[in-house]
Amino acid sequence: MSDWPLLSIVTFLPLVGVAFILMIRGEPGVVERNSRNVALLTSSATFVMSLFLWFGFASGTADFQFVEKTDWLPGTGISYHMGVDGISVLFVLLSTFLTPICVLASWEAIHNRVKEYMIAFLILETMMVGMFCSLDFMLFYIFFEGVLVPMFILIGVWGGARRIYAAFKFFLYTLAGSVLMLVALLTMFMNAGTTDIPELLKYSFAPGLQTWLFLAMFASFAVKVPMWPVHTWLPDAHVEAPTAASVILAGVLLKMGAYGFLRFSVPMLPQATADFTPMVYALSVIAVIYTSLVALVQEDMKKLIAYSSVAHMGFVTIGIFTMTTQGVTGALFQMLSHGVVAGALFLCVGVIYDRLHTREIARYGGLMHCMPKYATVFMLFMMASVGLPGTSGFVGELLVVLGTFQVNTLVAALMSTGLVLGACYMLFLYRRVVFGKLEKEDLKDLPDMSGREVLMFAPLVVLVLWMGLYPMPFLDMMSASVDNLIANFETARAAAEASVPAALALN
Repeated sequence: MSDWPLLSIVTFLPLVGVAFILMIRGEPGVVERNSRNVALLTSSATFVMSLFLWFGFASGTADFQFVEKTDWLPGTGISYHMGVDGISVLFVLLSTFLTPICVLASWEAIHNRVKEYMIAFLILETMMVGMFCSLDFMLFYIFFEGVLVPMFILIGVWGGARRIYAAFKFFLYTLAGSVLMLVALLTMFMNAGTTDIPELLKYSFAPGLQTWLFLAMFASFAVKVPMWPVHTWLPDAHVEAPTAASVILAGVLLKMGAYGFLRFSVPMLPQATADFTPMVYALSVIAVIYTSLVALVQEDMKKLIAYSSVAHMGFVTIGIFTMTTQGVTGALFQMLSHGVVAGALFLCVGVIYDRLHTREIARYGGLMHCMPKYATVFMLFMMASVGLPGTSGFVGELLVVLGTFQVNTLVAALMSTGLVLGACYMLFLYRRVVFGKLEKEDLKDLPDMSGREVLMFAPLVVLVLWMGLYPMPFLDMMSASVDNLIANFETARAAAEASVPAALALN
C-alpha cells in the first residue's frame, strides 16, 4: 500500500461515513439504528486503515513518512502537505483507536438527534487525524481550529444542565489563544516565505522575534493542554459533556497543545524555549500540586478525573521542556497512556451514570458486590492512573521523573509529590464507590457490565497492559524522532550562544 495516499484516506474516510448518514431515511427507530451502524463501521474501518501506518512505519529514521504533497494555493507557498514521524503517528493511531470505542459508548446513552450526533463525531475524527498529519502550518491551523466546532456542538447539544455555559467557555478560551497563534503563523510566513513545516524547521528566526512567537503560540497551546491558570474551562467541559465527548476531550484534545509544543515551539524557537523553560516548570509544578489537592475534595467523579488530567498533563509539559531523551520520551509515552487511561476512567463513570444518572461519589458504595466485572476493570484503570508498575502509567511517569532529575532536582522533587497525591485521590474515589457495604437499596439490583460494555473496555485493558509490560514497540517508534528533536535543539542553542560573542566583538 506504499503507493496509496494513506494519510488522506485515514483523514477523510470518516467524511464518507458522514455522507452515508446524511442520506439515511426512514422511520425514527430505523434512522437511529442505521446511523449508529454506519458510524461504527466507518470509524472501525478508519482504525483498520490506520494500522497500516503502524505496520509500514520505519522506526529507525526521523524523516517524515507516508508523505503527500500537492499545490493548494499556488504562489503563496501554502500546500496540501501531509506526513507523519515517530511523534505524530502514534497520536493518529490513538485518535482512530478511541473513536469506535466512543461510538460504542454512545450506543444506548444518546437517544435524541442520534444522526446529528454521529455526524459530529465523525467530523471530529477527521479534524483530529488531519491535525496530526499536517505538514503545512496553515493546514494544521485549519484542522486545529476545526476541532472546536464539533466538540462545541457535542457539549452544547448533548451535554448536561449547564451545557451552554460549558460549551461557550470551552470555545472562547481555546479560540482566544488560537487567534494569537494565527498572528504567529502569519509572522513566520512573512519572515520565512513559507508555511511548510519541514522548511520552517530549518529556518532560523531572530532571537528577539522568537520571544514573541513563543508567547503567541504558548497562549494557544497552554490553553489546550491545559496549563494552570488557564485550565478552568476543562472541569466544566468534562462535567457537562456526554461520556464519549469526555473520552475524546481527555484522550486526544488535551494532547493537541503538548503536540504543538513538540512540533512548533521547541524545534522552531529553541532560544525562546530555553528562556521560558523556568516559567513552564513553575506553571507545571503548580498545576501538578494544586489540581491534585483540588481533586482530593471533589464530590463529582467526572470533576475529580478532570482535575487529575490537568495534573497528569503537568508531568507532560515538564518532560517536554527538560529536553532530555528520557524526559521527552516519557512525556510522549505519558500522553499516550493518559489518552487511554483517562478515556477509560470517563467510560467507567459513564457506565454507572447510565444506570443511576448521578456522578455524586457519596451516592455509590459497595459496587464490588453487585458489579464485580465493573469493579475489576475500574481497579485496573485506577491503578494505571496512579502509575502502578506493569501498567502504562508507570513507564511514562518514571521516564519523566528520571529526565527531570537530570536537569532540575527541585522541580523533580516537587513534581513527585503529585504521584503521592494522585494515589490519594484515586484510591479515595475507588474506596468510596466500589468498597464497603452495599447498603443503598437501589444499588443492589444494578446489572453488571453488558456484552457491549465488555467489548468497549476489552481493547483498552489490553492496551494498558501491553504498554506497561512491553513498551518497546511504542518507544522504538518515537526514539529516532525524539533523538533528532533534541539534537537539533542542542545544535540551534549552541549556534545561538556562539553568535552572541561574535556580535559583541563586531560592535
